[in-house]
Amino acid sequence: MKNLIFITLFTLCNFAFSQNKGTVSGKLTDKEMNGEALPFANVFIKGTTIGATTDMDGHYSLNVPAGNQTIVFSFIGYQTIEKEIIVKAGETLVINQELGANEGVTLDEVQIKATVSKEKESALLLEQKKAVSIKTTIGAQELSKKGVSDVATAVTKATGISKQEGSNNVYVRGLGDRYNSTTLNGLPLPSNNPSKKNINLDIFSTGIVKLIDINKIYNNQIYGDFGGANINIASKEHTGKPYLEVGLGSGVNSRAVGQDNFFLQDGPGFWGFDNPTYPNNPLTNYNFTTSWDKKTKSPFNTNFSVRGGKKFNIGEESSLSVFGTLAFNNGFKYKNGISRSVNGSSLIVTDYNYESFDYNTNTTGMLNVLYKLNSKHKLRYNTLYINSSNQSLDEYNGTINVFDNASEGGGFIRRSNFDRTNLLVNQLLGNHKILDDYIDGEWGISFNKMNNIVPDRRQNMLVPQDNNNINGPKIVSDLASSNNHRFYQNLDEKEYAFNGALNYKFDKNKDEVYNGKVTLGYSGKWKDVNFNATQFNFKINRTIAQPIIDVNNLDAYFSQNGLDNNYFDIVTFRGGSGIKTALNPQFYNGRQIISGIFGNIEYKFGDKLTANLGLKYEQIYQKIDFQTALDVIGGDIYFFEKEFLPNLAIKYTVNNKNNIKLAASKTYTLPQFKEKAPFQYEDVNEIKFGNPFLYFSTNYNFDLRWEMFPKSGEVISVTGFGKIIKNPINEIVVSSATNDISYVNTGEAKVFGAEFEIRKEIFNHVRETETEDFDNKLTFGFNTSYMYHNQDVDKEKVANETNLTINPTNRKNGLTGASDLLINADVTYLKEFNKDQNLLITLAYNYFSDRIYALGVASRGNLVDQGVSTLDFIAKSKLSDRVNVGLSLKNLLNPTVTRTQEIQNISVLSFKKGVNFGMSFSYKID
Repeated sequence: MKNLIFITLFTLCNFAFSQNKGTVSGKLTDKEMNGEALPFANVFIKGTTIGATTDMDGHYSLNVPAGNQTIVFSFIGYQTIEKEIIVKAGETLVINQELGANEGVTLDEVQIKATVSKEKESALLLEQKKAVSIKTTIGAQELSKKGVSDVATAVTKATGISKQEGSNNVYVRGLGDRYNSTTLNGLPLPSNNPSKKNINLDIFSTGIVKLIDINKIYNNQIYGDFGGANINIASKEHTGKPYLEVGLGSGVNSRAVGQDNFFLQDGPGFWGFDNPTYPNNPLTNYNFTTSWDKKTKSPFNTNFSVRGGKKFNIGEESSLSVFGTLAFNNGFKYKNGISRSVNGSSLIVTDYNYESFDYNTNTTGMLNVLYKLNSKHKLRYNTLYINSSNQSLDEYNGTINVFDNASEGGGFIRRSNFDRTNLLVNQLLGNHKILDDYIDGEWGISFNKMNNIVPDRRQNMLVPQDNNNINGPKIVSDLASSNNHRFYQNLDEKEYAFNGALNYKFDKNKDEVYNGKVTLGYSGKWKDVNFNATQFNFKINRTIAQPIIDVNNLDAYFSQNGLDNNYFDIVTFRGGSGIKTALNPQFYNGRQIISGIFGNIEYKFGDKLTANLGLKYEQIYQKIDFQTALDVIGGDIYFFEKEFLPNLAIKYTVNNKNNIKLAASKTYTLPQFKEKAPFQYEDVNEIKFGNPFLYFSTNYNFDLRWEMFPKSGEVISVTGFGKIIKNPINEIVVSSATNDISYVNTGEAKVFGAEFEIRKEIFNHVRETETEDFDNKLTFGFNTSYMYHNQDVDKEKVANETNLTINPTNRKNGLTGASDLLINADVTYLKEFNKDQNLLITLAYNYFSDRIYALGVASRGNLVDQGVSTLDFIAKSKLSDRVNVGLSLKNLLNPTVTRTQEIQNISVLSFKKGVNFGMSFSYKID
């Protein structure tokens, strides 16, 4: 009875006390970011324990005793504001507040703290939790922690993404370059390779990156040419007080530095800015100035960078923030091993031992200017310049062709190449609040200019003078005029783009949050591509006795003296010096115009269910003019298509920690210009040419995800996905005398799979002080994906639609580049000694299972890259408020990379990449 009386009195007291309370709620916004929501800010009632932090939308809500109170708004790096308020029992008081940065504190000084920056893992996970769409975001903090130096490596840390060995192809859920798209701040980027749709992500240093968004499911603000993922790079902006930071670094590759001599070709310099052209009168006289012989280099990597920023206040409301960076880095690599080709009868047709020397450079400069007119209007100008180069010298020794060229061995091929890309990006972007907080808009316009050159690629092919004495003297190969050549290629691309969207919010609820939003917008791009190439073949004179050649003194033969002695003629595909048009290059000119309007409606049905339904209408125009060695007369190809592209996203909030999300969409995939133009490209072991009959594919995409957020900075998620691709485009060997490779639409492809991700804090022994808390924690991250993939390879379909014939070994096959299993894992330890000193250590692991490099034909098995594991160690330490140092050891396991031809079960490629050692140092000036 006493207990009943006590419970009754306690309940009545609580009821009476609750009746003497009111609610204080509102929204905090960021003055520095044009009034955007400010998450993770602190809101509390002074002199009490009542408080909360704002959510991802900047909202907060407190139950506060009635009467006069003082509410405090604070955020690290921002001004603290106190306000006197009067709270009435049973009523809701709405207090919205804008916070501005405290000029005496820089956000970079407290970068480790999870409540400071939207680049932090915890902030990005909170945004993921809030979003209706399914996407993955990698922030600057995660990139730094894992020692990632370029965007290509960065995206492979995400679930279901891998990079193909020996190429720049990034595969997302088994889908390669043609199915993906790349944008910078939401605006398109050009390709730096005529064979590719996307720019090489290796050339983007993470020093310019604020965050990377990976959208594996389509939304209609992305262009409809999409199947795998859109990778959007958000560029850095300046926040906080002024600073200038200088960085230096060096390193070596264990295989490169372990060689007695590291060789590269003559011509290109240290910085990678060279732009040589072929000489005047190249057919009548030998006027080439670069040597055919190799030169020695010192294989030590170097890098340096300068970056900084400053904010200028203009009046009471306006400000100008400037961020700039300039960086250079280079790297040397060496590998050697075997390289073979095998026919369907298990006969090794070509059989080489080879070694490869590689040198690359990257120079990046970026300027970002943010002009905040007031709390409603913001303009941003972004300019980015990148110069990247790759210099390689490859030597092959062995059997060139078992039937007719160095058939017993002793053949020699040297191929030296220099590939340079020059990219200039200019962007102007705007964000505007038009009517209070319910109508806003954003827009962006860009102009991109890209130039890619392959100037003076050189190839030599030598064979034994006596086929029965493979180690004896060598002479030049005369099997084909292209065996010995110099090649010059130029690709110019200009692209204009505009994106714009208007958002209307409606149905505001009692918490001052809108339940619905309608978005209308437009996106369009205009791209012009001009490609030309000239190859100077040294056509060997078969009617005279050829002299013996020293492989280390090729200049003695390929010279004016050799030309005068009638050892060879210099010709192009059009002919020699007697042909007036001999110097007219092969070319194709392309124009692509994609224009689309889109609409979205998003609505929150109560506290649990939110849905987003969108539709986009796109018009696609593409035209190619060409004149090539395969079609000397030339011609043009064009098509005009219209596409309706629906997309749906649904989010069901189970509770505060669990979401279920569903997404579905329809998209398409376009063939690239070079894939349609009848242009022939020759490599050492293969020849490729375009197919004018190629057409676009249609893609159907589906995702279902469960995600749980146990606490800040942690996530557990499981995703199931499926894709059906109608008329996929495949690269495949066609039936011909030389077994060349072309591009065809095969039957239908299907991809189904599951992804799992977990990020977990193992422990955190926080050391508390009067002014600040310091972490001593261990965190763990793991993600994996498993896929089933299959496609029809329908030779009757190809024969009916083109003038090509294919003879696939398997009528059904997997997708090229797709690994059934992908794994990423990392363990990170962080020790904060004080606000100016810390130690960060990360061990990162990656594994991909076997994947198809090329589809098998004519009884030959698929070429399959065997699965490998890699392990990286990264250590970074902040020694003071100005000095940072770092150590990296990458590819510690140094596995053997092996490519095998199935059915015949013969290794056709094998090498090791070596371990990369690196050290870094940076000094900051405030």
